[in-house]
Amino acid sequence: MIMINSTQVSYFTLAAYFDTGVLKYLYFMIMMSLYVFIVCANVLLIVVICMNRSLHEPMYLFLCSLFVNELYGSTGLFPFLLVQILSDIHTVSASFCFLQIYCVHSYGAVEYLNLAVMSYDRYLAICYPLQYNTRMTSNKIAMLIAVTWLYPCFAMVVLLSLTSPLQLCRNIIYKVYCDTHSVVKLGCPSTSEINLYGLIATFSTIFGALLLILYTYMKILKVCFSGSQQTRQKAISTCTPHLASLLNFSFGASFEILQSRFNMSSVPNMLRIFLSLYFLTCPPLFNPVLYGLKMSKIRVICKSLISNVDY
Repeated sequence: MIMINSTQVSYFTLAAYFDTGVLKYLYFMIMMSLYVFIVCANVLLIVVICMNRSLHEPMYLFLCSLFVNELYGSTGLFPFLLVQILSDIHTVSASFCFLQIYCVHSYGAVEYLNLAVMSYDRYLAICYPLQYNTRMTSNKIAMLIAVTWLYPCFAMVVLLSLTSPLQLCRNIIYKVYCDTHSVVKLGCPSTSEINLYGLIATFSTIFGALLLILYTYMKILKVCFSGSQQTRQKAISTCTPHLASLLNFSFGASFEILQSRFNMSSVPNMLRIFLSLYFLTCPPLFNPVLYGLKMSKIRVICKSLISNVDY
């Protein structure tokens, strides 16, 4: 097998696609409808939060950051997916493949860190209500949002700087989109250093965020059991959508990590495709609906906007 440098590879072939005949037009319409809904729902909530001063509070600013990330992640996938569904030849240029890797992986890390920051915000609001405004200052909000975005972006720049010069023996990726481990597995020489960096970056992000989430929720539960009925109601109303969002994303991300590291050939192909797309499609679809319905301030403002449009 001839070894070629990755800079000479002009394209990758995505082998997970299969011929669906005329059904490809149905799949295209379904995915297009989902993408349009994701864009409209997330943009609506971003505009609502930005344009209403009553929502310029830490919790809603972190939510705004989450909705921006939903747009970012879905845009890194859906336009590419729509083109591939209609195409008869499922190839992607090497440069675009690496761009998609950057978008997909940084989206995942930002999502998880953002959810961790939101749990910390709820911890301060419920456990230290009288000191909340002095602890969660505007500078601290800006710093937390900046770290949430800059750390994954920097980590991905380092990862791609290690991955892009790899010498490759093949150019076939057995997925419907590009991801780091699929490209690394195509390398001819030992890729243990890149695999090690990928594992460290992945699990440091996951376990760092998870430790913060577990700590904050243990403290919140302690306050709920020892506090008043009003405290419990406040905790339930603000933590329920966050927990639902966290579990939803964690399910999809966990399968994607397992699929990239282990042989999942025993799982049916359609199920593998669906689950590999889950963490990129369901949170951007699920989160704006969940928070739009559960957060009373956002719900009231959205209702008034819709009623004004109807009028």
